[in-house]
Amino acid sequence: MSDQYEYVPHRLLHRRVRDIASGVEGVLMAVINENVSDSATYERWMELAYIRAASGREFTTAVGNVEPAYEQPTTAVGRRSMGSA
Repeated sequence: MSDQYEYVPHRLLHRRVRDIASGVEGVLMAVINENVSDSATYERWMELAYIRAASGREFTTAVGNVEPAYEQPTTAVGRRSMGSA
């Protein structure tokens, strides 16, 4: 049997990303092509993204679920109402 995993380069590595499956944002720490098979005779390879959330805990998701997390625009605070002068 070959190695169980290999690191894969990714354009969003070490950047803020969002997992579209869960909506959780974090930093993309690694992308790994990993053998996820539980069988010794059959190999099933899958690219997994490892994301570190704000809590510090890392979780995995499919690489296809990763998108850049853009900053949300801030809204104006203290706008005057239409009737005030």
